[in-house]
Amino acid sequence: MTIHKEGYTTIAVSLLFIFIINAVVDYKFADLTWLRWFIYIFSFALFVIVLQFFRNPSRTFTTGDNLVICPADGKVVVIEETEEGEYFKDKRLQVSIFMSPVNVHINRNPISGVVKFFKYHPGKYLAAWNPKSSTENERTTVVVEHKNGTPVLFRQIAGALARRIVWYVKEGDNVQQTEQFGFIKFGSRVDIFLPVGTKVNLELDQVVKGGITVLAELS
Repeated sequence: MTIHKEGYTTIAVSLLFIFIINAVVDYKFADLTWLRWFIYIFSFALFVIVLQFFRNPSRTFTTGDNLVICPADGKVVVIEETEEGEYFKDKRLQVSIFMSPVNVHINRNPISGVVKFFKYHPGKYLAAWNPKSSTENERTTVVVEHKNGTPVLFRQIAGALARRIVWYVKEGDNVQQTEQFGFIKFGSRVDIFLPVGTKVNLELDQVVKGGITVLAELS
């Protein structure tokens, strides 16, 4: 396991904060042993939490020309037909994956193909499970066209804690299935929009792994 590059600055700032607060407590409250130990334990727990959030575990990825692979770790919170109003402007099959703060937050391409559309939207920070988060929160929209001509839309959505969305793709890029296309910090959601009638291999509340779990099969 390694640490993702998006975590370097946050980890450095966390270490600085931990060093300062421990130094202050040791200097100002040297006689309060219970307080010093409380701060030591708190500091250790904080560092572990931050470190695990930015972990990049080694994985054996699942690939397949006709497969749509889960773009993120998390839990399936939506499987439904809905109107996609930004790009397709018609009815699509939506699958949404909620990423809690303890999940790996790397986002991976669900299919290989060409990026036909990309747009970043500034917005609110509603809870990621709120249905309005798909259209009102800070988010990115990516559309990749499969070699068989099928377009798949996936959207990074910031949550109540997520304050930064990072993306590594742009229109015209050729992307490969399971390669990283972005990262969201501290809790978030990823929506995927597929053609109506696509065979989905997931169930509501199922826990999935990005780059490993098969989400759907394209016809």
